[in-house]
Amino acid sequence: MRVLDPSSAVAIFAIPAQQPAGLNRRDFLKSSAAAGLVFGLQLPLAKKAFAADAVGEVPPGQFAPNAFIRIAPDNTVTLVIKHHEMGQGATTGLATILCEELDADLPAVKVEYAPSNAALYKNLAFGAQGTGGSTAIANSWEQLRKAGATGRAMLVSAAAKRWNVSPASITVSKGVVSSGSHKATFGELANDAATQPVPADVPLKDPKNFVLVGKKETRRLDSQAKCTGTAIYTIDVKLPGLLTAVIARPPAFGVKLVSFDAASAKAVKGVTDVVEVPEGVAIVATGMWPALQGRRALKIQWDGSAGKLNTAGLYSDYLKIAEAGVGAATITRDKNTAAQMKKAVTTVEAVYEFPYLAHAPMEPLNCVAWLHDGMLETWGAHQFPSFDHMFAAQAAGLPVEKVKLNSLISGGSFGRRANAASDFTVEAVNVAKAIGRPVPVRVQRTREDDMRAGWYRPLYVHTVKTGLDARGELLAWQHAIVGQSIMAGTPMAATVKNGNDASSTEGVWPTPYKIPAMSADLYSPVQDVRPLWWRSVGNTHTAYVMETMLDELATLARQDPVAYRLKLLADEPRMAGVIKLAADKAGWNTPMPAGKARGVASHFSFDTYVAQVAEVSLKPNGQPKVERVVVAVDCGVAVNPDQIAAQMEGCVGFALAAALYGELDIENGAVKQSNYHDFRVLRIDEMPKVEVYIADSQHAPTGVGEPGVPPLAPAVANALAKLTGTRVRRLPLARQKFQLA
Repeated sequence: MRVLDPSSAVAIFAIPAQQPAGLNRRDFLKSSAAAGLVFGLQLPLAKKAFAADAVGEVPPGQFAPNAFIRIAPDNTVTLVIKHHEMGQGATTGLATILCEELDADLPAVKVEYAPSNAALYKNLAFGAQGTGGSTAIANSWEQLRKAGATGRAMLVSAAAKRWNVSPASITVSKGVVSSGSHKATFGELANDAATQPVPADVPLKDPKNFVLVGKKETRRLDSQAKCTGTAIYTIDVKLPGLLTAVIARPPAFGVKLVSFDAASAKAVKGVTDVVEVPEGVAIVATGMWPALQGRRALKIQWDGSAGKLNTAGLYSDYLKIAEAGVGAATITRDKNTAAQMKKAVTTVEAVYEFPYLAHAPMEPLNCVAWLHDGMLETWGAHQFPSFDHMFAAQAAGLPVEKVKLNSLISGGSFGRRANAASDFTVEAVNVAKAIGRPVPVRVQRTREDDMRAGWYRPLYVHTVKTGLDARGELLAWQHAIVGQSIMAGTPMAATVKNGNDASSTEGVWPTPYKIPAMSADLYSPVQDVRPLWWRSVGNTHTAYVMETMLDELATLARQDPVAYRLKLLADEPRMAGVIKLAADKAGWNTPMPAGKARGVASHFSFDTYVAQVAEVSLKPNGQPKVERVVVAVDCGVAVNPDQIAAQMEGCVGFALAAALYGELDIENGAVKQSNYHDFRVLRIDEMPKVEVYIADSQHAPTGVGEPGVPPLAPAVANALAKLTGTRVRRLPLARQKFQLA
């Protein structure tokens, strides 16, 4: 999903504003009447003023200048984070931005996740509260800077009034306000600051005066809790009488429940309930072990007649769709494409195939739901609170104001926890409702559960035809993409314009390359498999096609692949810049030892420019070994350089696992793979050396959680082609063995 300019962004779907359960305006004002302040602060795209009854309970005496800051008299500074932490470092990045303008002491601040309230905490990139599309830093940059600067201005105003000095004489550093011999902490000024008028507009720091943004030594705020085991994940939630449930799910897509006999499952010690839910049959117990044992003992009958999907046949089916050319949605159409193709001296045609992929996060999906006293509470990794709140309320049959989400960190997502049906939240609510008693229940999936009954990156087939003139220069490009639409049938369906789902086509068009004539079409067949965005979404396959084809064309033209790209990027200096940076740092023009080769690829996604050079050799078994990857990234202002480097390293490992091994096979509607042993992740001895170089930039920050994924596979494939003479059209690479050319 592209990051939008906050000044022009609009909501792409309608989500009702949610209020925390059990807290009204009168209660809030009573609790905060002793001191402190809540006021209307207009932020970009947040036209509704900051409202006391919409932000959760603020303890008495705290200074709350806006929706993102609370300062207590004991000098505790709490930052309210609207984005989900799933290992990408969002909490630290957002805190860095806010503390830069507030001049708070970053290591000393507390972080708290925002309540579900889209009016205050919506993602400015897509108009609802949620984390995705590599937007956390990008959409919060200006918003949090203004929030921090506003809080600082009110603290300074309070100090100036207390000490009877000019505000200009006051300095603020690491949570301490000073003027001459006067000093006070934020906490000591909190009550006075709450009485100051809210400035309508506040100046922001000149970047040359930044003390936090751009500094490499910034440490992550969540590291200590994770290293000491004190971080709270959903599996750590403890509540009185908490039960655990697992669900017996259909063994194949399209299969329906016929009947079940609960007697043998209920005979297992610890099993308390066996109940039918829309997802299958839930076995509820006093712990995970009896729940699993009860599921094994359950006698259940499924209607197996509907499970007919086979991925082996989809590739040929999709190719036929592309070749038939019926029912296409236009991605781009240049009327000169056909004429230019006729002028071509050389044409290159190729078919590319990409399998279904699972997200396979380290922490399997789970959620706690508790229906009690006419309300619903949930505890979980709520990556998209606007969806989770709305769908949880619908499942419970309650108004949204009677539903409270408690958001917790998660051990990875890669898109899985942000699905547009809130599946793992809703199934917890369904089980809690089916039990019929006011007891909390945690529905826990095993990795096998999610691998075989999850949501996946769709299977895609691309067909490409390119035409070159006598000098090898590109004349025309014809392209077709066949694969399921991720957005159709979801609350984001409005983004599908005239049948063109950008989540399938991003990376093909628009393209930074100046292609003289280009036409491209999309076909979106419907399958029983549930499609979902996967880290970097459509770019996961489009980048591979674009970058390997360009590399092949450069080879046919007997031109250097870097130089060939740069000629097509005359109007894209930032993309050209990262290609040059990566090539320079990789020693592109220096010879490689025998048995090794370099490949280059670049890609623009989530408003970020990334280029990668991969150095590849062959293992004795004929499989590729990626030894080194040089990454150059232009993501605007580098808020936390160490985190940017870490994200690029993580992207390389994630993308390399998929490039080498990632594939889900479906036979008769059932997924064959089940866990990391047959859906391979990268082993530690397979991780290449990764070097990350960040381009200097004064542009506003853009995303880094996903843009490092798309260039990796084509960079490796291009190196393999140079090394072996083989162009790989179907992933993963481990499907075949290679030999040196």
